[in-house]
Amino acid sequence: MDRRRFLTTAGAAVAAATVRDGRAQQPPPAKARFRTGLVAYSYRQALQAKTMTYEDLIRIAVETGTDGIDLTVYWLPDTSDDYLLPLRRLAYRNRVEIYGIGTRVRLAQPTPALREQELAELRKWLDVAQRVGATHVRVFGGAQPAGATLDQAIALAAETLKRGAEYAGARGLILGVEDDGGITDFAKDTIEIVRRADSPWAGMNLDTGNFRPPRVYDQIDMSIPYAVSTHVKTEMALDDGRTRAPSDLERVFRMFAARGFRGYMGLEYEASGDPATAVPGYLRRLKDLAVRYSA
Repeated sequence: MDRRRFLTTAGAAVAAATVRDGRAQQPPPAKARFRTGLVAYSYRQALQAKTMTYEDLIRIAVETGTDGIDLTVYWLPDTSDDYLLPLRRLAYRNRVEIYGIGTRVRLAQPTPALREQELAELRKWLDVAQRVGATHVRVFGGAQPAGATLDQAIALAAETLKRGAEYAGARGLILGVEDDGGITDFAKDTIEIVRRADSPWAGMNLDTGNFRPPRVYDQIDMSIPYAVSTHVKTEMALDDGRTRAPSDLERVFRMFAARGFRGYMGLEYEASGDPATAVPGYLRRLKDLAVRYSA
């Protein structure tokens, strides 16, 4: 396909998607395009104990053929240029993209002062994202504030997300609100936050293992059009609400492929096994699936 035809086709797809739902983040293209990622949180104990460094993540990505890193920022030793810029250089020299960072920002705050506090924290991490070359920043919905209904909490989160997306968009960055407990236990509520924020710079950081049952796979499927990045879990909750079982990774990739998803599928390992031995195998499995189901 030549450049003019590609741009014409892409423009038509976007226009059609806008008519269907102006707030959906990812209009389905003809074919999916997957990239694989390693979420730093997979090695949380080692990073926290300083027995492992963020530089080690780049090495693991190279060894497993993984395309990029989602840099959970909780254990960064420093956020100065002296640390961040050499890390960015190391990633570039190894052709590993630092495509996203994960923050602790929580959107649903009950007072204007608390919302401003979260937005100030977000602006700090947007600056860090730019310096390491990331284009996606993860935030949380947060807990339902005391005395607020769920709908009121969603409205608070959407307001903060919209304002945060204005800051992010001005820097060319995208915010993804993760389904991670609190007011984002279920897909419909997480989607509603994104829909009300109504910004091209905001979507879902879709975590496949965090939705509360029932029908977790159905919740994943309905969320894919809003996903701007994905965390792939190796386990999911069963409908009984008490037990978890291994994720059907092939089914997950088939769903994303059917929706024409184009983006990162980042492994976030939270199972009980030793990450040092389990994570590389799962990364290679994701790579195989990404190749099989991509255009």
